[in-house]
Amino acid sequence: MKQTHPEQQYLDLMEEALSKGYRKVDRGTGDASFSLFGKQIRFDLNDGFPLLTTKKVYWKGVIHELYWFMSGQSNIKYLVDNNVHIWDDYPYKIYRIKNQELSMKNQLTKEEFIEKIRTDKKFAKKWGNLPRIYGELWRRWPTSAKASAGKPARTIDQLKWAVNEVVEDPNCHNAIVNSWNPEYLYTMARYQDTSHFPICHNMYQLNVIDGRLCLQLYQRSADLFLGVPFNIASYALLTLILAKITGYKPGEFVHTFGDCHVYEIHVNQVREQLKRKPRPFPKIRFTSEFKTVDEFRPNFLELLNYNPHSPIKAALSVSGGYFQKSKK
Repeated sequence: MKQTHPEQQYLDLMEEALSKGYRKVDRGTGDASFSLFGKQIRFDLNDGFPLLTTKKVYWKGVIHELYWFMSGQSNIKYLVDNNVHIWDDYPYKIYRIKNQELSMKNQLTKEEFIEKIRTDKKFAKKWGNLPRIYGELWRRWPTSAKASAGKPARTIDQLKWAVNEVVEDPNCHNAIVNSWNPEYLYTMARYQDTSHFPICHNMYQLNVIDGRLCLQLYQRSADLFLGVPFNIASYALLTLILAKITGYKPGEFVHTFGDCHVYEIHVNQVREQLKRKPRPFPKIRFTSEFKTVDEFRPNFLELLNYNPHSPIKAALSVSGGYFQKSKK
């Protein structure tokens, strides 16, 4: 009996979104999408690394973004300095929001903005930071214990705690890393506190089954065409890295979705991708030893035998995030 390629479950999800998805319109951007709710796909990491093959996935971006998260960073300067521009839009969106009083003539273009992030440290510190996003919340979750008597405010390193938890207790059910902090999100936030950024892949859990480390991601909102291939690769890679650190064999990466959707502006690209046949998944090889989360570096691994179809480009929809209600 011929086995179905693991990538097919992702392609089937996009096909279902096109044929059965409910049309929604984002109230902030006006971008429409075709949505499904409550779906799941699974990848056994012993069957290859799920870097999708029906279009080329930006591997350099996957590695540097994941390291950016794992190292607790939240300023895009690290990414810009490494020529990775997948996060350029949101800081620029915030810059535009906070400088609305400037005329278009005096506002920086996106290209000028990113060049200034690259070359001007002071400007990058002010405008390149995205507060309360993944890296900060994984490694420095803010608590109610404020700074006092020369002591810094208490933060929680969720990622390091979760790693220690599965090492010390392989039977634990509580090794969760959460990125959803209501204090800073959507209309729950005060304007002065909002991060402006919509946390999408908001929680993951580590679990040990039969000596194998598994990871399940809950993604409350998922752009199937542009974002999800990236998310699959990123969290599958995180699973491999954490398995190596904890000493377990790699298990499953389980990807659970809330609202997963195809944007209307991506429909033609999705139809093109659905015509393609998946190819064998690549492999990951670690080239250097590391024993902790803090020791890992992007150049400690190598991607082997990746032979994808050509890339399919599409525009990013900068939807979600803080929404300013009308005074009416």
